[in-house]
Amino acid sequence: MSTQHDLTRRKFFKKMQLAGMAAMATSVPTASFLSCQRLTRNESTADSVILLWMAGGMCHTETFDPKKYVPYEKGIESKSVYSTFKSVPTAVDGLEFSEGLSGIGSVMDKGTIIRSYRAADLGFILHTRHQYHWHTCYEPPQSVQVPHIGSWIAKELGPVNPVIPPFIDIGQRFTVGEGEELKAFHSAGFLGSEYGPFIIPDPTKGLESVSPPKGMSLSRFESRNRLYRDLVQKSPLGEYGSTYQQESMMRSMERAYGLLKSPEARAFNLHDEPKESFDTYNTGRFGLGCLMARKLVENGARFISVTTEYVPFFGWDTHENGHTRLVDMKKQIDQPIAQLINDLDERGLLDRTLVIVASEFSRDMLIEGRPGAAVKDQVEVPETVEDLKHYGMHRHFTDGASLLMWGGGVKKGFVYGETADERPFKAITESVTIDQVHQTVYHALGMPPETHYVVEQRPFYTTPDGLGEPILDVLQGIS
Repeated sequence: MSTQHDLTRRKFFKKMQLAGMAAMATSVPTASFLSCQRLTRNESTADSVILLWMAGGMCHTETFDPKKYVPYEKGIESKSVYSTFKSVPTAVDGLEFSEGLSGIGSVMDKGTIIRSYRAADLGFILHTRHQYHWHTCYEPPQSVQVPHIGSWIAKELGPVNPVIPPFIDIGQRFTVGEGEELKAFHSAGFLGSEYGPFIIPDPTKGLESVSPPKGMSLSRFESRNRLYRDLVQKSPLGEYGSTYQQESMMRSMERAYGLLKSPEARAFNLHDEPKESFDTYNTGRFGLGCLMARKLVENGARFISVTTEYVPFFGWDTHENGHTRLVDMKKQIDQPIAQLINDLDERGLLDRTLVIVASEFSRDMLIEGRPGAAVKDQVEVPETVEDLKHYGMHRHFTDGASLLMWGGGVKKGFVYGETADERPFKAITESVTIDQVHQTVYHALGMPPETHYVVEQRPFYTTPDGLGEPILDVLQGIS
């Protein structure tokens, strides 16, 4: 008769097996996989990247690019609402943020703000389509599974510390709405499973992610690991992906097993953090994800993504109650992000760690999409604001957004681009697109822009056709 522990173990190994098989099956099973040439790394200013992902569409005029403040008053015209928060000063003269973000504002003398990011026009707006585009630089759908930016970096640069997974994703669950769509870009694609994300849905349970299931000894886990290797290695060729994909999966398993036995596994344990520091970060799962990101960088992580998590109609996905929802979201992100920047700086890690705050697009009170390419409205906005739930930005806006960067060679106290002060609040100078963002990151890491692989007999570049160019104006020290 099976015990509860037996059931737990079976579920664990079934999940591990299915995840591995899915990763191989959805990649390129029989395509040629050749590096076109061995490219020489350029001079770099960064070794690691932390992406702080504001999932759901963070409004620029309510956060890092405030416009005229219009207080709530029943009966005001919707078109008159520009920003629902007052502006507050930052550490940079003349730069103001929205009320509730003074912590992040206090560290802007250490970083750069890009105020002119423009999301792609992908037609009818779906969050996961734009998130796919942001994270992979390719518009869906594609004929092959496209690697995440973190996977490209993991593949080309490898781990800083061979024990720590080179790509770690913190905070996103896949059991919530649009989980399958989210999985589509949380992948190394044709690069192989060993470069995919090591996923930690809940940072408070991070240590559990690098430990055998409760009740299972390490020796028994090792035995099961050997059985799993045999299952894949002895399977008919092509059943579970190409030889390359099978070998990549095996290396991934070996690394995961090595981490189980390593003292570096303590980096995933938040409970050994001093109470004062822990409490500063503890605004919820995102804040604690920032704490874990700091600990992981200290232990040699290469690419870490921490997300506020995309769940339809929650978080930054403000289809209503835009103002009140943002009051809460700012409390979740302001203190942890500021603390992360200060901690990295104090530990001498910020100079070589590129930290990014970004979202898939912005929001507006009236415009769905962008001027001249408007799409079907997904939110009903009345002509006058008769209830607090209508006060705020509820429609998806793709023609202007903010993106923040610190460390890793980024200029300090620098503002790049601007948006209009009158609606539509679109980018009016120094327009930035996603291929430029990706190549700026790669440039800081020393990765050549022509990096590519041959997949299905065609070159596949880090940015479409290899045409993306870095924004050199936001970087210092290299050209």
